[in-house]
Amino acid sequence: MNRGILLTVGGCLGFMALIFGLFLSRFYTPRELTLDEYKALGAYLLDPPRQLADFSLTDDQGEDFLPDQFKGKWNVLFFGFTYCPDICPLTMKQMADIKGLLGDNSENMRIFLVSVDPDRDKPENLRRYLDNFDNNFIGLTGAIDQIYRFSTQVNAPFFPVVNSPDPNYTVDHSGSLILINPEANYAGFFRAPHDTQKITKALASILN
Repeated sequence: MNRGILLTVGGCLGFMALIFGLFLSRFYTPRELTLDEYKALGAYLLDPPRQLADFSLTDDQGEDFLPDQFKGKWNVLFFGFTYCPDICPLTMKQMADIKGLLGDNSENMRIFLVSVDPDRDKPENLRRYLDNFDNNFIGLTGAIDQIYRFSTQVNAPFFPVVNSPDPNYTVDHSGSLILINPEANYAGFFRAPHDTQKITKALASILN
């Protein structure tokens, strides 16, 4: 009789501990944001994400880069160039800060600078430039038609400059940060101007 009561009490206590543990887990686990909450943070997510058409670029090691190589992690891309006087270095510094704020979560994310100025941005130039911000940032360049083909797919427009006689020319380009999901699909973007804290909060939810 006493043994039966003890088993019953023990079972009840175990059940209560399980419920309490689930409650704490739900309380402390970051909640996924709604689409409206993402928008309030400047993040616009596509539902469903869009499949990318084929393109071929070159990474900062001189190796070919194809769309499938985005697979496996979340990817944040900025279309800019190394001779950019303001928005590009500011955005790269901001992404370095965001990566630091995300801590271990940043291991599930890669950050890219896609050059809109391939005449000047050779792979080795991109690597030297990105090392000023983070050694793990990845640079992409290539033929101007391939870069333009890719940029139009992800709504990151720019005005190509080819064979300019002015060595100090600039390139007009989008200020958006582009999101490519782990399935290598275009998943959305962060509209400029960018707020470090808001992007960090949105990415923390996305990466979880």
